[in-house]
Amino acid sequence: MDFAAVGKKIKELRKNSGLSQEELSEGICTQAQISKIEKGLVFPYASTLYQISQKLGVDVNYFFDIGTTPRLDYVQEVFEQLQIMRRTYRFKEMMDIVRAEESNPLFSQNKKNLQLLLWHKGIYLYEVENKVEDAINTLNKAVHIADIKGKVIQEREIEILLTIATIYFREDLESALNLYQEIMRHVQVLPHLNDYTIKTRLFYNLARVLTRMEKLEESNKYCDKAIKWCLKNDSIYLLGQIHYQKGYNLELTDELIGAKTYMEKALIVFEIQNNEKSVNFMKGKIKQFSD
Repeated sequence: MDFAAVGKKIKELRKNSGLSQEELSEGICTQAQISKIEKGLVFPYASTLYQISQKLGVDVNYFFDIGTTPRLDYVQEVFEQLQIMRRTYRFKEMMDIVRAEESNPLFSQNKKNLQLLLWHKGIYLYEVENKVEDAINTLNKAVHIADIKGKVIQEREIEILLTIATIYFREDLESALNLYQEIMRHVQVLPHLNDYTIKTRLFYNLARVLTRMEKLEESNKYCDKAIKWCLKNDSIYLLGQIHYQKGYNLELTDELIGAKTYMEKALIVFEIQNNEKSVNFMKGKIKQFSD
């Protein structure tokens, strides 16, 4: 994306409209942010760019046409920004984007795009407002909004079901286990996974639920499946956590030599990832076994 070209065009349109930076920023962001955008120092969130385009009287994709070749898709840009907020636990900023897009026809008049907003709204309701029932209802609405009856459930719906299962993991282990098993059935009928980490997360979370339910042998089986899946995909995503889970299961059954071995493997992965918090935790666990 050519930030400078987009910023230059925003400045040109603003001046043609007779607006000051402060007037353009009103209700959208700060005047300082508009100044940085116009200078090409930063690129706004997709939601911010949409609001700017509305105030300047142009279609938002006009800016994408200017700043990129081939043109970026606006909805994809919003998705990527929501994903960043979700994965970095910046839930309030995530909800700001959702609110900004709810009145955008690209989302309000397209079920698949509206599904994206409902998914992240459900996460916010649980993580920030602690409204468990409202969150689950919103997420279930997101799953079924595209009217998938009788069809193979797609990756987006599986992602949302994983979110619901994560809530159940904290609230109701039996419901969590049942939902993870249902998700497993959906995954098994998909001919291909674009995002292989779905399966990694599914195996890992099944193992965690089963450990909490004291079904350690079953948990170990899913740990082993998860490790094999990671190796097959040349990935260390969650590999440290999975090795720790297997080591923890062995610790609970007093198989301390095996437990130490898996925790040492987890330590290696966390060191590669520069995950200082987990490295320190694992070193403490391993020292306990050595003592």
